[in-house]
Amino acid sequence: MSETAKKPAIRFRGFMEDWERRKLGEVAEKVTEKNVQKQYTETFTNSAEFGVISQRDFFEYDISNADNIGGYYVVKHEDFVYNPRISASAPCGPINCNRLGRNGVVSPLYTVFRTHDIDNVYLEWYFKSHYWHSYMHFNGDTGARADRFSIKNDLFFKMPLPIPPLPEQKKIGNLFTQLDNLIILHQSKCEKLKSIKKSCLEKMFPKDGINVPQIRFKGFTEAWEKRKLVSLCEKFTDGDWIESKDQSDYGVRLIQTGNVGVAEYLDKSDIKKWISEETFERLNCEEVLPGDILISRLPEPAGRACIVPFLGTKMITAVDCTIVRTSEDCYNKFLLQFLSSQQYFNVVNNYLAGGTRQRISRSNLADIDVPIPKEKKEQELIGNYFEKLDILIAQYQRNLEKLKNLKKAFLEKMFV
Repeated sequence: MSETAKKPAIRFRGFMEDWERRKLGEVAEKVTEKNVQKQYTETFTNSAEFGVISQRDFFEYDISNADNIGGYYVVKHEDFVYNPRISASAPCGPINCNRLGRNGVVSPLYTVFRTHDIDNVYLEWYFKSHYWHSYMHFNGDTGARADRFSIKNDLFFKMPLPIPPLPEQKKIGNLFTQLDNLIILHQSKCEKLKSIKKSCLEKMFPKDGINVPQIRFKGFTEAWEKRKLVSLCEKFTDGDWIESKDQSDYGVRLIQTGNVGVAEYLDKSDIKKWISEETFERLNCEEVLPGDILISRLPEPAGRACIVPFLGTKMITAVDCTIVRTSEDCYNKFLLQFLSSQQYFNVVNNYLAGGTRQRISRSNLADIDVPIPKEKKEQELIGNYFEKLDILIAQYQRNLEKLKNLKKAFLEKMFV
Protein backbone atom coordinates (compact mmCIF):
# COMPACT_ATOMS: atom_id res chain seq x y z
CA MET A 1 0.00 0.00 0.00
CA SER A 2 1.53 3.30 -1.04
CA GLU A 3 1.33 6.45 1.05
CA THR A 4 -1.05 7.95 -1.50
CA ALA A 5 -3.43 4.95 -1.45
CA LYS A 6 -4.75 4.64 2.09
CA LYS A 7 -8.37 4.01 1.14
CA PRO A 8 -9.85 1.52 -1.34
CA ALA A 9 -11.82 2.60 -4.40
CA ILE A 10 -14.95 0.87 -3.02
CA ARG A 11 -15.80 0.48 0.65
CA PHE A 12 -18.82 0.03 2.89
CA ARG A 13 -20.86 3.02 3.96
CA GLY A 14 -19.86 4.46 7.34
CA PHE A 15 -16.12 3.75 7.07
CA MET A 16 -14.01 6.80 6.31
CA GLU A 17 -10.71 6.52 8.17
CA ASP A 18 -7.44 5.66 6.44
CA TRP A 19 -6.28 2.08 6.42
CA GLU A 20 -3.14 1.15 8.37
CA ARG A 21 -0.12 -0.56 6.91
CA ARG A 22 1.42 -3.30 9.02
CA LYS A 23 3.89 -6.08 8.37
CA LEU A 24 2.68 -9.66 8.22
CA GLY A 25 5.01 -10.48 11.12
CA GLU A 26 3.13 -7.99 13.32
CA VAL A 27 -0.12 -9.95 12.99
CA ALA A 28 1.23 -13.47 12.46
CA GLU A 29 3.87 -15.87 13.73
CA LYS A 30 5.65 -18.60 11.85
CA VAL A 31 4.67 -22.09 12.98
CA THR A 32 7.78 -24.11 13.77
CA GLU A 33 6.11 -27.02 15.59
CA LYS A 34 7.15 -30.32 14.04
CA ASN A 35 5.19 -33.56 14.11
CA VAL A 36 7.96 -35.23 16.12
CA GLN A 37 5.64 -37.61 17.98
CA LYS A 38 3.91 -38.44 14.69
CA GLN A 39 0.58 -37.77 16.36
CA TYR A 40 -0.85 -36.44 13.09
CA THR A 41 -0.94 -38.81 10.15
CA GLU A 42 -2.93 -36.78 7.60
CA THR A 43 -0.81 -34.76 5.19
CA PHE A 44 -2.22 -31.56 3.71
CA THR A 45 -1.32 -29.81 0.49
CA ASN A 46 -2.06 -26.24 -0.58
CA SER A 47 -3.55 -25.99 -4.06
CA ALA A 48 -4.03 -22.71 -5.93
CA GLU A 49 -7.39 -24.00 -7.16
CA PHE A 50 -8.75 -25.84 -4.12
CA GLY A 51 -6.93 -24.29 -1.15
CA VAL A 52 -5.69 -26.39 1.77
CA ILE A 53 -6.86 -29.96 1.21
CA SER A 54 -5.90 -33.47 2.24
CA GLN A 55 -3.43 -35.26 -0.01
CA ARG A 56 -5.74 -38.26 0.25
CA ASP A 57 -8.43 -36.24 -1.55
CA PHE A 58 -6.10 -34.55 -4.02
CA PHE A 59 -3.90 -37.49 -4.99
CA GLU A 60 -6.28 -40.33 -4.01
CA TYR A 61 -3.57 -41.47 -1.59
CA ASP A 62 -1.22 -39.93 0.98
CA ILE A 63 2.16 -39.39 -0.72
CA SER A 64 4.02 -38.86 2.57
CA ASN A 65 5.37 -41.81 4.56
CA ALA A 66 5.97 -42.65 8.20
CA ASP A 67 9.72 -42.13 7.90
CA ASN A 68 9.61 -38.42 7.03
CA ILE A 69 6.28 -37.28 8.51
CA GLY A 70 7.96 -36.51 11.85
CA GLY A 71 9.78 -33.60 10.22
CA TYR A 72 6.60 -32.05 8.81
CA TYR A 73 5.06 -28.85 10.19
CA VAL A 74 1.85 -29.12 12.20
CA VAL A 75 -1.07 -27.22 10.66
CA LYS A 76 -3.99 -26.41 12.92
CA HIS A 77 -7.46 -25.20 11.98
CA GLU A 78 -7.26 -21.63 10.56
CA ASP A 79 -3.49 -21.71 10.20
CA PHE A 80 -2.26 -20.24 6.91
CA VAL A 81 -0.07 -22.23 4.53
CA TYR A 82 2.17 -20.73 1.85
CA ASN A 83 3.05 -23.05 -1.02
CA PRO A 84 6.12 -21.89 -3.03
CA ARG A 85 5.01 -23.84 -6.12
CA ILE A 86 4.04 -21.35 -8.81
CA SER A 87 1.52 -21.60 -11.65
CA ALA A 88 -0.33 -19.35 -14.09
CA SER A 89 -3.05 -18.75 -11.48
CA ALA A 90 -0.59 -18.37 -8.59
CA PRO A 91 2.58 -16.64 -9.87
CA CYS A 92 4.03 -16.34 -6.35
CA GLY A 93 2.54 -19.55 -5.01
CA PRO A 94 -0.81 -19.62 -3.17
CA ILE A 95 -1.43 -18.64 0.46
CA ASN A 96 -4.54 -20.27 1.89
CA CYS A 97 -6.17 -20.84 5.26
CA ASN A 98 -6.83 -24.33 6.62
CA ARG A 99 -10.64 -24.57 6.56
CA LEU A 100 -10.81 -28.36 6.95
CA GLY A 101 -11.77 -28.16 10.63
CA ARG A 102 -9.00 -30.54 11.68
CA ASN A 103 -5.25 -30.64 12.23
CA GLY A 104 -2.70 -32.17 9.90
CA VAL A 105 0.84 -31.70 8.63
CA VAL A 106 2.56 -30.20 5.59
CA SER A 107 5.99 -30.64 4.04
CA PRO A 108 8.75 -28.39 5.44
CA LEU A 109 8.95 -26.88 1.93
CA TYR A 110 5.81 -24.96 2.92
CA THR A 111 5.62 -21.94 5.25
CA VAL A 112 2.97 -22.13 7.97
CA PHE A 113 1.87 -19.13 10.03
CA ARG A 114 -0.75 -18.42 12.69
CA THR A 115 -2.41 -15.00 12.99
CA HIS A 116 -3.58 -12.71 15.79
CA ASP A 117 -5.21 -9.26 15.88
CA ILE A 118 -6.64 -9.64 12.37
CA ASP A 119 -9.74 -11.24 10.87
CA ASN A 120 -8.65 -14.44 9.14
CA VAL A 121 -11.44 -14.32 6.55
CA TYR A 122 -10.40 -10.81 5.53
CA LEU A 123 -6.76 -11.87 5.30
CA GLU A 124 -7.65 -14.98 3.34
CA TRP A 125 -9.43 -12.88 0.73
CA TYR A 126 -6.59 -10.37 0.61
CA PHE A 127 -4.31 -13.23 -0.40
CA LYS A 128 -6.68 -14.00 -3.27
CA SER A 129 -6.07 -10.51 -4.65
CA HIS A 130 -2.98 -9.51 -6.62
CA TYR A 131 -1.80 -6.70 -4.34
CA TRP A 132 0.83 -8.71 -2.46
CA HIS A 133 2.41 -10.10 -5.64
CA SER A 134 4.60 -7.07 -6.36
CA TYR A 135 6.24 -7.30 -2.92
CA MET A 136 6.96 -11.00 -3.44
CA HIS A 137 8.41 -10.51 -6.91
CA PHE A 138 10.61 -7.64 -5.72
CA ASN A 139 11.99 -9.63 -2.77
CA GLY A 140 12.08 -13.19 -4.10
CA ASP A 141 12.89 -15.22 -7.18
CA THR A 142 12.33 -18.62 -8.73
CA GLY A 143 15.85 -19.76 -7.87
CA ALA A 144 17.10 -23.09 -9.23
CA ARG A 145 13.59 -24.54 -9.54
CA ALA A 146 11.59 -22.83 -12.28
CA ASP A 147 8.37 -24.17 -10.75
CA ARG A 148 9.06 -22.76 -7.27
CA PHE A 149 9.26 -19.25 -5.88
CA SER A 150 11.90 -18.59 -3.23
CA ILE A 151 11.70 -15.88 -0.56
CA LYS A 152 13.53 -15.76 2.77
CA ASN A 153 11.44 -16.05 5.92
CA ASP A 154 12.49 -12.67 7.29
CA LEU A 155 11.44 -10.97 4.05
CA PHE A 156 8.24 -12.99 3.81
CA PHE A 157 7.11 -11.80 7.23
CA LYS A 158 7.99 -8.19 6.37
CA MET A 159 5.29 -8.26 3.69
CA PRO A 160 3.17 -5.09 4.09
CA LEU A 161 -0.55 -5.64 4.69
CA PRO A 162 -3.38 -3.09 4.38
CA ILE A 163 -5.35 -3.21 7.63
CA PRO A 164 -8.78 -1.55 7.88
CA PRO A 165 -10.68 -1.37 11.20
CA LEU A 166 -11.79 -4.81 12.43
CA PRO A 167 -15.53 -4.22 11.70
CA GLU A 168 -14.63 -3.29 8.12
CA GLN A 169 -12.40 -6.36 7.83
CA LYS A 170 -15.35 -8.56 8.82
CA LYS A 171 -17.69 -6.89 6.34
CA ILE A 172 -15.20 -7.36 3.50
CA GLY A 173 -14.62 -10.99 4.42
CA ASN A 174 -18.35 -11.69 4.68
CA LEU A 175 -19.04 -10.06 1.32
CA PHE A 176 -16.54 -12.22 -0.51
CA THR A 177 -17.67 -15.34 1.33
CA GLN A 178 -21.28 -14.69 0.31
CA LEU A 179 -20.21 -14.02 -3.28
CA ASP A 180 -18.28 -17.29 -3.31
CA ASN A 181 -21.28 -19.18 -1.92
CA LEU A 182 -23.47 -17.71 -4.69
CA ILE A 183 -20.90 -18.71 -7.30
CA ILE A 184 -20.78 -22.26 -5.93
CA LEU A 185 -24.59 -22.41 -5.89
CA HIS A 186 -24.92 -21.26 -9.51
CA GLN A 187 -22.10 -23.58 -10.57
CA SER A 188 -23.83 -26.49 -8.85
CA LYS A 189 -27.20 -25.72 -10.47
CA CYS A 190 -25.55 -25.32 -13.86
CA GLU A 191 -23.73 -28.65 -13.55
CA LYS A 192 -26.92 -30.36 -12.36
CA LEU A 193 -28.86 -29.08 -15.38
CA LYS A 194 -26.07 -30.21 -17.71
CA SER A 195 -26.18 -33.64 -16.07
CA ILE A 196 -29.96 -33.78 -16.53
CA LYS A 197 -29.59 -32.87 -20.20
CA LYS A 198 -26.88 -35.47 -20.75
CA SER A 199 -29.04 -38.16 -19.15
CA CYS A 200 -32.11 -37.12 -21.16
CA LEU A 201 -30.15 -37.13 -24.41
CA GLU A 202 -29.13 -40.71 -23.67
CA LYS A 203 -32.68 -41.82 -22.84
CA MET A 204 -34.81 -39.78 -25.26
CA PHE A 205 -32.94 -40.97 -28.38
CA PRO A 206 -32.92 -44.71 -29.17
CA LYS A 207 -29.64 -46.54 -28.66
CA ASP A 208 -28.01 -48.40 -31.54
CA GLY A 209 -30.02 -51.46 -32.52
CA ILE A 210 -33.20 -50.20 -30.80
CA ASN A 211 -36.05 -48.41 -32.56
CA VAL A 212 -37.75 -46.76 -29.56
CA PRO A 213 -36.27 -44.47 -26.88
CA GLN A 214 -36.16 -45.39 -23.20
CA ILE A 215 -38.20 -42.28 -22.30
CA ARG A 216 -40.74 -40.57 -24.53
CA PHE A 217 -43.72 -38.25 -24.31
CA LYS A 218 -47.14 -39.73 -23.54
CA GLY A 219 -49.24 -40.79 -26.50
CA PHE A 220 -46.39 -41.84 -28.83
CA THR A 221 -45.81 -45.56 -29.39
CA GLU A 222 -44.74 -45.88 -33.03
CA ALA A 223 -41.21 -47.10 -33.75
CA TRP A 224 -38.62 -44.54 -34.82
CA GLU A 225 -36.81 -44.79 -38.14
CA LYS A 226 -33.21 -44.13 -39.11
CA ARG A 227 -32.46 -41.74 -41.93
CA LYS A 228 -29.29 -40.35 -43.40
CA LEU A 229 -28.62 -36.80 -42.25
CA VAL A 230 -28.63 -35.47 -45.79
CA SER A 231 -32.12 -36.94 -46.42
CA LEU A 232 -33.54 -34.68 -43.69
CA CYS A 233 -32.30 -31.53 -45.39
CA GLU A 234 -33.64 -29.18 -47.98
CA LYS A 235 -30.14 -27.70 -48.20
CA PHE A 236 -26.90 -29.44 -47.27
CA THR A 237 -23.83 -27.56 -48.46
CA ASP A 238 -20.61 -25.97 -47.25
CA GLY A 239 -19.99 -22.31 -46.67
CA ASP A 240 -17.74 -20.11 -48.75
CA TRP A 241 -14.00 -19.68 -49.02
CA ILE A 242 -13.48 -16.08 -47.94
CA GLU A 243 -9.94 -14.75 -48.04
CA SER A 244 -8.80 -11.82 -45.91
CA LYS A 245 -8.65 -9.60 -49.01
CA ASP A 246 -12.39 -10.22 -49.53
CA GLN A 247 -13.37 -9.04 -46.05
CA SER A 248 -14.93 -5.68 -45.23
CA ASP A 249 -15.82 -3.54 -42.22
CA TYR A 250 -19.55 -3.82 -42.88
CA GLY A 251 -22.13 -5.50 -45.10
CA VAL A 252 -22.82 -9.26 -45.04
CA ARG A 253 -21.94 -10.97 -41.75
CA LEU A 254 -19.43 -13.82 -41.96
CA ILE A 255 -20.22 -16.49 -39.37
CA GLN A 256 -17.11 -18.48 -38.46
CA THR A 257 -16.44 -21.84 -36.85
CA GLY A 258 -15.67 -19.98 -33.60
CA ASN A 259 -19.29 -18.87 -33.47
CA VAL A 260 -20.49 -22.48 -33.43
CA GLY A 261 -20.82 -24.02 -29.97
CA VAL A 262 -22.41 -27.30 -28.90
CA ALA A 263 -26.13 -26.55 -29.42
CA GLU A 264 -25.50 -22.80 -29.03
CA TYR A 265 -24.53 -19.85 -31.18
CA LEU A 266 -21.55 -18.00 -29.68
CA ASP A 267 -21.75 -14.28 -30.38
CA LYS A 268 -18.06 -13.38 -30.01
CA SER A 269 -17.61 -9.68 -30.63
CA ASP A 270 -13.83 -10.03 -31.06
CA ILE A 271 -14.13 -12.23 -34.16
CA LYS A 272 -16.89 -10.40 -36.06
CA LYS A 273 -16.17 -10.19 -39.78
CA TRP A 274 -18.07 -9.05 -42.87
CA ILE A 275 -17.89 -8.95 -46.62
CA SER A 276 -19.45 -6.31 -48.84
CA GLU A 277 -22.66 -6.84 -50.81
CA GLU A 278 -20.57 -6.54 -53.99
CA THR A 279 -18.26 -9.35 -52.85
CA PHE A 280 -21.28 -11.45 -51.88
CA GLU A 281 -22.60 -11.17 -55.43
CA ARG A 282 -19.19 -11.55 -57.11
CA LEU A 283 -18.33 -14.76 -55.23
CA ASN A 284 -21.89 -16.08 -55.58
CA CYS A 285 -21.94 -16.80 -51.83
CA GLU A 286 -24.38 -19.19 -50.17
CA GLU A 287 -26.69 -17.17 -47.91
CA VAL A 288 -27.34 -18.48 -44.40
CA LEU A 289 -30.84 -17.90 -43.07
CA PRO A 290 -32.06 -17.60 -39.46
CA GLY A 291 -33.10 -21.10 -38.35
CA ASP A 292 -30.44 -22.86 -40.43
CA ILE A 293 -28.17 -25.26 -38.59
CA LEU A 294 -24.41 -24.77 -38.95
CA ILE A 295 -22.15 -27.77 -38.35
CA SER A 296 -18.47 -27.05 -37.76
CA ARG A 297 -16.34 -29.74 -39.37
CA LEU A 298 -13.31 -28.54 -37.37
CA PRO A 299 -12.51 -29.30 -33.72
CA GLU A 300 -13.13 -28.64 -30.85
CA PRO A 301 -15.22 -30.73 -30.99
CA ALA A 302 -15.63 -31.57 -34.66
CA GLY A 303 -19.28 -31.88 -35.62
CA ARG A 304 -20.61 -29.37 -33.11
CA ALA A 305 -23.71 -27.56 -34.32
CA CYS A 306 -25.90 -24.54 -33.60
CA ILE A 307 -29.02 -22.88 -34.93
CA VAL A 308 -28.30 -19.51 -36.50
CA PRO A 309 -30.25 -16.67 -34.83
CA PHE A 310 -31.47 -13.52 -36.56
CA LEU A 311 -28.53 -11.10 -36.54
CA GLY A 312 -30.23 -8.24 -38.34
CA THR A 313 -28.20 -8.62 -41.50
CA LYS A 314 -27.59 -10.94 -44.44
CA MET A 315 -25.29 -13.82 -43.43
CA ILE A 316 -22.81 -16.27 -44.92
CA THR A 317 -20.50 -18.80 -43.29
CA ALA A 318 -16.97 -20.14 -43.65
CA VAL A 319 -16.02 -23.09 -45.84
CA ASP A 320 -15.43 -25.36 -42.81
CA CYS A 321 -19.07 -25.03 -41.77
CA THR A 322 -21.82 -27.12 -43.34
CA ILE A 323 -25.16 -25.36 -43.82
CA VAL A 324 -28.14 -27.53 -42.93
CA ARG A 325 -31.62 -26.34 -43.81
CA THR A 326 -34.08 -28.99 -42.68
CA SER A 327 -36.88 -30.26 -44.86
CA GLU A 328 -40.58 -29.97 -43.98
CA ASP A 329 -40.69 -33.34 -42.20
CA CYS A 330 -37.75 -32.58 -39.89
CA TYR A 331 -37.87 -30.10 -36.97
CA ASN A 332 -34.60 -28.17 -36.78
CA LYS A 333 -34.56 -28.01 -32.95
CA PHE A 334 -34.98 -31.78 -32.74
CA LEU A 335 -32.14 -32.38 -35.17
CA LEU A 336 -29.92 -29.91 -33.29
CA GLN A 337 -30.29 -31.91 -30.08
CA PHE A 338 -29.29 -35.13 -31.77
CA LEU A 339 -26.26 -33.23 -33.09
CA SER A 340 -25.30 -32.44 -29.50
CA SER A 341 -25.63 -36.02 -28.19
CA GLN A 342 -22.71 -38.27 -27.27
CA GLN A 343 -24.15 -40.90 -29.60
CA TYR A 344 -23.65 -38.52 -32.52
CA PHE A 345 -20.16 -37.38 -31.45
CA ASN A 346 -19.05 -41.03 -31.14
CA VAL A 347 -19.93 -41.51 -34.82
CA VAL A 348 -18.20 -38.26 -35.81
CA ASN A 349 -15.02 -39.29 -34.00
CA ASN A 350 -14.87 -42.48 -36.05
CA TYR A 351 -14.83 -40.39 -39.23
CA LEU A 352 -12.16 -37.87 -38.22
CA ALA A 353 -9.20 -37.53 -40.54
CA GLY A 354 -6.46 -35.04 -41.34
CA GLY A 355 -3.37 -35.23 -39.10
CA THR A 356 -3.12 -32.84 -36.15
CA ARG A 357 -6.12 -30.71 -37.16
CA GLN A 358 -8.63 -33.45 -37.74
CA ARG A 359 -11.94 -32.74 -39.40
CA ILE A 360 -14.98 -34.59 -40.69
CA SER A 361 -15.83 -34.34 -44.37
CA ARG A 362 -19.20 -33.13 -45.59
CA SER A 363 -19.79 -36.48 -47.33
CA ASN A 364 -19.23 -38.36 -44.07
CA LEU A 365 -21.55 -35.97 -42.24
CA ALA A 366 -24.21 -36.59 -44.88
CA ASP A 367 -23.94 -40.35 -44.33
CA ILE A 368 -24.59 -40.28 -40.56
CA ASP A 369 -27.72 -42.15 -39.47
CA VAL A 370 -30.19 -40.03 -37.51
CA PRO A 371 -32.84 -41.75 -35.34
CA ILE A 372 -36.06 -39.80 -35.83
CA PRO A 373 -39.76 -40.17 -34.90
CA LYS A 374 -42.09 -40.41 -37.86
CA GLU A 375 -44.51 -37.93 -36.28
CA LYS A 376 -43.22 -34.38 -36.43
CA LYS A 377 -45.22 -33.53 -33.30
CA GLU A 378 -42.97 -35.83 -31.27
CA GLN A 379 -39.90 -34.18 -32.80
CA GLU A 380 -41.27 -30.78 -31.77
CA LEU A 381 -41.94 -31.86 -28.18
CA ILE A 382 -38.41 -33.25 -27.85
CA GLY A 383 -36.75 -30.26 -29.50
CA ASN A 384 -38.70 -27.73 -27.42
CA TYR A 385 -38.02 -29.62 -24.19
CA PHE A 386 -34.27 -29.50 -24.75
CA GLU A 387 -34.45 -25.88 -25.89
CA LYS A 388 -35.94 -24.94 -22.49
CA LEU A 389 -33.15 -26.85 -20.75
CA ASP A 390 -30.54 -25.04 -22.86
CA ILE A 391 -32.08 -21.67 -22.01
CA LEU A 392 -31.95 -22.47 -18.28
CA ILE A 393 -28.33 -23.63 -18.55
CA ALA A 394 -27.39 -20.47 -20.46
CA GLN A 395 -29.09 -18.28 -17.83
CA TYR A 396 -27.16 -19.91 -15.00
CA GLN A 397 -23.93 -19.66 -16.99
CA ARG A 398 -24.52 -15.94 -17.61
CA ASN A 399 -25.28 -15.35 -13.94
CA LEU A 400 -22.20 -17.34 -13.02
CA GLU A 401 -20.00 -15.21 -15.26
CA LYS A 402 -21.51 -12.01 -13.86
CA LEU A 403 -20.79 -13.16 -10.30
CA LYS A 404 -17.22 -14.13 -11.19
CA ASN A 405 -16.65 -10.76 -12.86
CA LEU A 406 -18.15 -8.98 -9.84
CA LYS A 407 -15.86 -10.90 -7.50
CA LYS A 408 -12.84 -10.07 -9.68
CA ALA A 409 -13.77 -6.35 -9.73
CA PHE A 410 -14.24 -6.26 -5.95
CA LEU A 411 -10.89 -7.99 -5.39
CA GLU A 412 -9.29 -5.18 -7.38
CA LYS A 413 -11.21 -2.29 -5.81
CA MET A 414 -11.86 -3.26 -2.18
CA PHE A 415 -8.20 -3.57 -1.19
CA VAL A 416 -5.34 -1.06 -1.41
